[in-house]
This record gives sequence, structure tokens and C-alpha cells, in this order.
Amino acid sequence: MSEAAPIIVTALFGAADTAFFDALRARHFPPERNQLKAHLTMFHHLAPSLERELKQRLVAETKGVPAPAARIAGLMSLGRGVAFRIDSPVLEDVRDRLADAFATLLTPQDRAGWRPHVTIQNKVEPAVAKALQGELERDFRPRDVRIAGLATWWYRGGPWEALSRHMFAQVRG
Repeated sequence: MSEAAPIIVTALFGAADTAFFDALRARHFPPERNQLKAHLTMFHHLAPSLERELKQRLVAETKGVPAPAARIAGLMSLGRGVAFRIDSPVLEDVRDRLADAFATLLTPQDRAGWRPHVTIQNKVEPAVAKALQGELERDFRPRDVRIAGLATWWYRGGPWEALSRHMFAQVRG
């Protein structure tokens, strides 16, 4: 589709981690609001005019580059939801470089500090969210997750429309 729309940038998880997060979203996210696969948003709203340069920068950040180490470091309250906090210093560096490149064009939300997370539940009553967070914290153990690549998406008001995917190098061994 050629109609201009904001661009969203996300990190993509490996298949097993995506399945893990999606299963939790299926159980705990209000079904009418669960329109997306599990994702780690890096930018919420980039101008469509950045499409070409953004793709070039994402290729440079991923092509032949080993996937950054990442882990689920803890749980995070969203007030009306719950998320897993993701810790990945290398991914944070990638985001910082992109933020620096587009600094004058970032929305206030994307200029604010980045809190990498995967939302498991959102738009529920605070008591429901607090109960789920308590339940998940009881058995929580930090664990590694695989960041497979970076992706861009058009946001046109509903489910996101895929724009591009930029995969990290697969480590053999």
C-alpha cells in the first residue's frame, strides 16, 4: 500500500520465544485487543519519509551481525497490565544509534527513555493486572531469549502491516 502511515520498529524474537510470549498473551490479554504477535517495540511512530534511510540503517545494524544477547530480566507493572522487562545492552545500543540518527524527528514518546518490554496483558482492571503480576512473580526465573532480527511495520490504525524484516546472522555451531 502506498498511502503514507507512521512506521513502527520492533525487535523480532526467535520462534520458541515468540511462542512462549504469544501463549501468555492468548491466556491473559483481552481477546478483542490481542491483534498482534508478541513484540518488543523500539520505536512507536517514525515518519513515513524515513522509510528508505531506516531500512538502510537496519540492514547495516543486522546484516552479518550476530544476534544480540537478551534476557527476560523481570516483570513490569503497566498499571492496567503486565509485561516482561527485556535486558539487552547491545539492542539498547542499536536503538540509541537509531534515535541519534533521527533525533529531530522523534515523537515525544520515542524521545523519552526506552523501557524494553513485552506486554503480556493490557487494558484490564488494575486489580486483575496486579494479581497476574503476583502469580507470574512467584515462579519467575530470568532466562535468555533470542533476538532474531528487527522489523518495520506500517501503522494504519488496526493490526500492523509488515514493511521490512532485517535478520541477524545465524550462529552455527
